[in-house]
Amino acid sequence: MTTGIRVKLSTMMFLEFFIWGAWFVTLGTYLLTYLKTSGVEVGAAFTTQSIGAIIAPFIIGLIADRYFSAQKILGILHLVGGGLLWWASLAHDFGSFYPVILIYMIIYMPTLALVNSISFRQMKNPSKEFAPIRVLGTIGWIIAGSLITWLNWDKHGNAEALVNTFKMAATASILLGLFSFTLPKTPPVKRGQKTSIGEILGLDAIRLLRNRSYLIFFLSSIAICVPLAFYYAFANPFFGEVGMKATTITQSLGQVSETVFMVLIPLFFVRLGVKKMLAIGMIAWALRYVFFAYGDAGSNYWMLIAGIALHGVCYDFFFVTGQIYTDNLAGEKFKSAAQGFITLATYGVGMLIGSLIAGKVYDNYTINASSHQWQSIWLIPAGIAAVVLIVFLLIFKDRNTMQTDPGLIINEPKSNFEV
Repeated sequence: MTTGIRVKLSTMMFLEFFIWGAWFVTLGTYLLTYLKTSGVEVGAAFTTQSIGAIIAPFIIGLIADRYFSAQKILGILHLVGGGLLWWASLAHDFGSFYPVILIYMIIYMPTLALVNSISFRQMKNPSKEFAPIRVLGTIGWIIAGSLITWLNWDKHGNAEALVNTFKMAATASILLGLFSFTLPKTPPVKRGQKTSIGEILGLDAIRLLRNRSYLIFFLSSIAICVPLAFYYAFANPFFGEVGMKATTITQSLGQVSETVFMVLIPLFFVRLGVKKMLAIGMIAWALRYVFFAYGDAGSNYWMLIAGIALHGVCYDFFFVTGQIYTDNLAGEKFKSAAQGFITLATYGVGMLIGSLIAGKVYDNYTINASSHQWQSIWLIPAGIAAVVLIVFLLIFKDRNTMQTDPGLIINEPKSNFEV
């Protein structure tokens, strides 16, 4: 890969995640303080990510893989997305905001797969070349949060300023849309081929569930996304309400932690194995919410920081380890199908359920517009994570997980739903 291509791919990753981080972290605060929504409405807004994740495979499988070059689709989606984000900034009530952001997330979520596809197609050794490029995405997310704090848009009580986060994201989206047409050509890989619905959704990997331990992991992955949804939707409003300063840039410590632990994953994986890695990830989920429940902006401020910093353990030890576990168990032929299947289950089904539950819990423990029983709110996802952990430890067996199980090799799929 030439230096010029590497710079272009790194810039693409930076902007891709800058766009997301520029408005998604403060979305809950924006909805509650500016649009005066309920917790249920906040939960509904965050389900748009899940709906987008469910629909994304169809856009990639039916369009990008068969008809148009990936970089051109990426450009078009981000140009349209930029317009939608700007439109969302003009909304003054939830009724007009929700449909716009829903359409936007249906458009944005497929771009996550497209940037990976464009990158991998230019690499001779993705295992070595991808990480240095992908890390620019995390840096983009961190810088977006830093700008929000630096410009005082996330200052508690300054709700109107958060409108600017959508305008900043819209501008970056249009910039990436135009820049995408300069990216290396990435023609469709399945032009003229038939594709089944099962293949698009990753359902060809469903036979992995015949393995009892993988079934437990699969169900645990869905269940652990319920407490994850609490963090996405209500962490930023919580930090603002309890008096944390510079909330958005402080939350970016989670992405810093994620980057550090991502580098350490191979070392931990060899020493601990799959079961211990997954268990540590779930323990971290429970512990971070306990920290939030008992933390404050005074003497227990360290608990809030520790809860944020645990994000790297929460995400990397469970989700990244789970992706590696899935990859090893699926076998060479069905790696992509298996990854698509687990992504659909977690970010699609799991986060959808979690967002709806989180909104109802928030409303249930609302005292007034500026006061909530946060200890009760955070102990609920902590309890859910603890229950998932206990069930997982009792049932999951870590046997031969680093090698493909011959009994799970999936036969060539035969589907009546070819498209």
